[in-house]
Amino acid sequence: MNNITAIWEANKAIASFAIMGLILLFVGMNQSWALALGIFNMSLISAIMALGVNIQWGYAGLFNVGIMGFAALGGVSVVLIAQQPVTEAIDVGGMKMFLSLIIGAVTVITGVVLNRRGVNKWLTASVVIIGYLITRYYFSEAAELIEKVDPAITGYLGGFGIPVAFSWIVGGLAAAGAAWWIGKITLGLRTDYLAIATLGISEIILYVIKNEDWFVRGLKNVYGLPRPVPYEVDMQQSEWFQNIIAWLHKSELQLLTQSEQIDQLGDYVREAAVVFVKLCYSGLFIAILGAFIILSNLALNSPWGRKVRAIRDNEVAASAMGKNIKRQHLQIFVIGSAIVGVAGALLVTYDGIFIPTAYQPLRFTFLIWVMVILGGSGNNLGSVLGAFIIWFIWIQAGPMGLWVVEMLGNNMQEGSAFLEFIEDRVHYLRLVFMGTILLLIMRFSPGGILPEKNKEL
Repeated sequence: MNNITAIWEANKAIASFAIMGLILLFVGMNQSWALALGIFNMSLISAIMALGVNIQWGYAGLFNVGIMGFAALGGVSVVLIAQQPVTEAIDVGGMKMFLSLIIGAVTVITGVVLNRRGVNKWLTASVVIIGYLITRYYFSEAAELIEKVDPAITGYLGGFGIPVAFSWIVGGLAAAGAAWWIGKITLGLRTDYLAIATLGISEIILYVIKNEDWFVRGLKNVYGLPRPVPYEVDMQQSEWFQNIIAWLHKSELQLLTQSEQIDQLGDYVREAAVVFVKLCYSGLFIAILGAFIILSNLALNSPWGRKVRAIRDNEVAASAMGKNIKRQHLQIFVIGSAIVGVAGALLVTYDGIFIPTAYQPLRFTFLIWVMVILGGSGNNLGSVLGAFIIWFIWIQAGPMGLWVVEMLGNNMQEGSAFLEFIEDRVHYLRLVFMGTILLLIMRFSPGGILPEKNKEL
């Protein structure tokens, strides 16, 4: 028995990922390959996001609950970089909006400089107020003009029309810039205050995105975002793709009449096109996740990584040895947030639509934290495993709940009040599953499925 336990502990990561892979194969064979690949791709994106949070919490003990704000900045970057510019909106209000933003930035910088140099406070306040009024005048006029340009379709400035892959880099940089600014203010706070501050600032970011229509259309959403992979329609019309599908299903098609072959081949091509596109996304996401894991592990095992963990384990001792605690925390906070920003950009690219109202704490904070805790904080592979498990359960909770209701219905009298009660609330089972999993992990395996290796020694 001890030998079996030792073998399991030595190969826990391989076995865990193998089991998860078998489960996804089961879904593909019994439900659909498009669904299985959809779960797989969303798990990869969630894993990248969980990796960013794990770097902050597992490496440095920083409790960031503003994840959705950084993910939203990544999504905004896709719109601003990849979408085509709306020339009419730029013509009527683009220069005024640019001028207002420049005046606003100059006002803020001037106010900070005057305050630091000890200039009279009334003079400083007057400069800031006058600058604000001028900024507001140009800003309001420009926003109104821009939002009137065909609001049903555009009503915003659009983007730069650059290939969407560049938006992933910009998304990471935007999240990193916001994290640096937030970190300079909040990283000196206590852990609980840091959590409240990051949550509040992320809500401010979302408020701006939802209400400034000239920026990214606000609540009207942005559709038809460019993608880095082929479109399903193009694949269906591609002759080489049709020939491959016809060759794969040659034995089945030979048994049908010519008209039936055409209809059946069309069905096969449509299904295969969806799977092919999702596989293209899978390749991109695997490459990005793999690069982040390799870089994170190299950083973790370097002297810099050991210093960060030493600060996490005992700040007082690290400070006594001359380590700059706040600077190290700022570095980790920026790096982790940048990775979350990249994941946010990948998510919007994959969906092909930017929906500000979709950024909810349940999806972009609670679930990500459960992934990190379940997989094992401080362990990069653990975060990836947690992402796969939690996202699979999140998606499959509905079908599993319906199956439970069906089994209960077979053993209960029709019209039972209890059965109707369960049927009406079957969609809430995903929340029950998440809470139950979190409680079980915290009770029986506080370190997660794949705990941090150093903690096992």
